[in-house]
Amino acid sequence: MNEYWQARRSGPSAQRPGDRRTPWQRDRARVLHSAAFRRLQSKTQIMNVGENDFYRTRLTHSLEAAQIGTSLINQLHHVGSSEERQLLPDLNLMETLCLAHDIGHPPFGHGGETALNYKMLASGGFEGNGQTFRIVGKLEAYHAEHGMDLTRRSLLGLLKYPVLMPDWPVPDTLANPGSLAEWRPAKALFACDADLLDWVLEPLSAADRQRFQEVEKLERSPWQRSLHKSFDASLMELADDIAYGVHDLEDAVVTGTLSENQWHTHIDHVVSSLDGDLSTLMRQLGTQLFSREHSVRKDAIGALVNIFVTAVRIKEVLPDVSEELIRFNAVLPDPQRFLLDSLKAVVFEHVINQPSIQQLRYRSQTMLLNLFSAFHNEPLRLLPHNTRARWQAAYEQEGQAGADRILCDYIAGMTDDYAERMYKNLFVI
Repeated sequence: MNEYWQARRSGPSAQRPGDRRTPWQRDRARVLHSAAFRRLQSKTQIMNVGENDFYRTRLTHSLEAAQIGTSLINQLHHVGSSEERQLLPDLNLMETLCLAHDIGHPPFGHGGETALNYKMLASGGFEGNGQTFRIVGKLEAYHAEHGMDLTRRSLLGLLKYPVLMPDWPVPDTLANPGSLAEWRPAKALFACDADLLDWVLEPLSAADRQRFQEVEKLERSPWQRSLHKSFDASLMELADDIAYGVHDLEDAVVTGTLSENQWHTHIDHVVSSLDGDLSTLMRQLGTQLFSREHSVRKDAIGALVNIFVTAVRIKEVLPDVSEELIRFNAVLPDPQRFLLDSLKAVVFEHVINQPSIQQLRYRSQTMLLNLFSAFHNEPLRLLPHNTRARWQAAYEQEGQAGADRILCDYIAGMTDDYAERMYKNLFVI
């Protein structure tokens, strides 16, 4: 791999005496030992932290995504051509991307993400992947200016949406959001981090970069859709999708949130539309999934993961560009992609969209809206000393929008537990 993809924004740095690690091993270590990664242990995946001691948190989800990501690499080493194998990321790089992919998520999952986006409408918006990029490139304490100071290829692989936030309409008043569903965030990076994005994409030709950053304009929130991602990001996103579609499904089954009747109602027509062997296997796994024998259910979960891992292939998605890292993507064939999307739909419909979960999400969103308002109105009284200093510096240099970004960094970095305690400190008598 060309040296410019191994470069760090801080420039060349001397290895510590006796340190024989590769750049990718060093990146993985920086993610693994970061405060942002540790905080994932107390951030919601789907069901609120503390509701049950079985299901996944953001931390365990990220660990499982990393394991699936390395399985995808191993699979492609066996089925890919020699040219495709040359393109595959190192296993340590793959783990780096999967371990880091969710560290920008705020407390309370996507509900918290939407709440923060609403509060930041006049100051550049908020989105979880954009915050991940900001943490690894600027905020984490490894380097004074460059966050974790990861290699350029690692940063490229973390860009699920390699574009900047669009200009969107800001409501006349932000006091009453109405339905927060109308303010879902655009999947994009923050304008204040454009300099970091420019550095990551610097090796691309002007034509390649223009192609890579194409978007589809939408008439309603979230206003745009990014069309392309790098090869490494496609592998990371596929590992994330498999972990979400299969392991969060397991959580729903074990905790009784998803019943066997609901499974059949939602999935039987999907299974009947699949090819013969895959359809037969899915019928068998559907029975095993609801077995009272834990080992039988666990074997079914492993078999579901195996369906997707063994189907992955490399596809040329942008044949007109010269940089291989954006010309190719990892993809699933249509039947496996349809099945995985259907599993994710089951989790959404029978878990995420349930009134009990949505009521908790509403409560959590209200807490974050109120926390942001309190810190926005009284930053010099309420913010911790170190965050207050950053807020003052940003306000003097960039005005209110820059200061609000510091508030957003602070709240987005909270764990669920910390956000609840802070809310009680400020509002509960």
